[in-house]
Formats: sequence, structure tokens, C-alpha cells
Amino acid sequence: MKKLSLALLASVVLLAGCAPEVGSKKWCEQMDTKAKGDWTANEAKDYAKHCILRSDD
Repeated sequence: MKKLSLALLASVVLLAGCAPEVGSKKWCEQMDTKAKGDWTANEAKDYAKHCILRSDD
């Protein structure tokens, strides 16, 4: 059981490492394709801050 828990934890950590950094261009593009109803409050806030109000474009 311990090995299964450790393997599950390791796979979650590895998958989380593959997600683009919040606020990056790739993250903004990924959020554009995600259904707006599936966004969390934090994702909506970060999208507005980094993708809509971005001033470095």
C-alpha cells in the first residue's frame, strides 16, 4: 500500500511539472481553450491579470 501511495504521489508531482507557468503565453492560450465554466476563481483572476491586462505585448 505504501508503494502505491508513493507511486501515485510521484506521478502527480511529475504531471504538475508539465503545466505551463501561470501568466505565460502558453498558459494564456491553454486557458483560452478551456471552458470558462471550468475556471476556478484564482484562474479567472490570473487570466485577467496576465492575459487581458498584460502590458508587455
